[in-house]
Amino acid sequence: MYGNAYIDPNEKMPSFLEGEDLQKLEEFEARITGGDKIEPMDWMPREYRKQLIRMIEQHAHSEVIGALPEGTWITRAPGFRRKLSLMAKVQDEMGHAQLLYSAAETLGKSREAMIDDLLTGKSKYSNVFNYPAVTWADTAVIAWLIDAGAIVNQVANSKGSYGPYCRALERICSEESFHLKYGHDVVVHLATGTKTQRQMVQEALTRWWPPIMHFFGPSDKESVHGAILMKWKVKMASNDDMRNQFLNMYVPKIWDLGLVLPDPAFKKNETTGKWEYTEPDWDEFKRVINGDGPCNKERLAVRKWAETEGSWVRRALNTKESAYVVPLA
Repeated sequence: MYGNAYIDPNEKMPSFLEGEDLQKLEEFEARITGGDKIEPMDWMPREYRKQLIRMIEQHAHSEVIGALPEGTWITRAPGFRRKLSLMAKVQDEMGHAQLLYSAAETLGKSREAMIDDLLTGKSKYSNVFNYPAVTWADTAVIAWLIDAGAIVNQVANSKGSYGPYCRALERICSEESFHLKYGHDVVVHLATGTKTQRQMVQEALTRWWPPIMHFFGPSDKESVHGAILMKWKVKMASNDDMRNQFLNMYVPKIWDLGLVLPDPAFKKNETTGKWEYTEPDWDEFKRVINGDGPCNKERLAVRKWAETEGSWVRRALNTKESAYVVPLA
């Protein structure tokens, strides 16, 4: 028998566990079952390390790219207070990325390699950030509902098994809760405002609802990797369960504001306690996450520009000299 991951000892060992030390694997799983946190110097299966790097770096990339659709509205935000609030939010998101890159580095992948994989398209980020923020109301929907979805995911995973990631998520979630309150405040202001404002926020919700439904990803209940990652507490809930939790929390709030969801099939099954809706377009999800979305090229072009234009800052931080001459052009 190879660890406690599979009940049937006669079952063929998955390829991702071949070559592992089975005694260490059982000890590792026993620690996780007992509620221990795994730390960087502890023994861990190769697949555990691999999936954590993938998940944490993609989370970090999403924080960086996620700041772009909102960041374009800082200079156009209505009023000085809104400008300051949005600027602070964008700054927080970049800080979250730094925490996450640091957590991923503890698993053995350098920050430079992660950034390179982002810029070359090898590493992915959340598909929702490849859509445009058409109006000011789009930024409000992003700050409220996208950040709400992120909190559902991150609060669950903050109770996971890898110590550095859990500690980073605890800090991130406390700040994301302020972002959510900011977004909710703007949505309420628009939804209870003039006819034009209400129309603007309704149109933004209609635009963003499909990406919001994509946010947690397709069902992973049939995935062997999904099962083992949940057993190892890399993931703490299935995609469908987190999506249903999000809908439970926020659909009533949306309806309370008199806003309409763009899905006539949307309703709650009182018997099962699950929401019923038109199945999201997973072909679109795959196209967008693989690079064929409305803003994929634009988002990566901005990051490539920032990487090139910011190279002198990195050199300045790394130089051993006491002073560094800033180029004038």
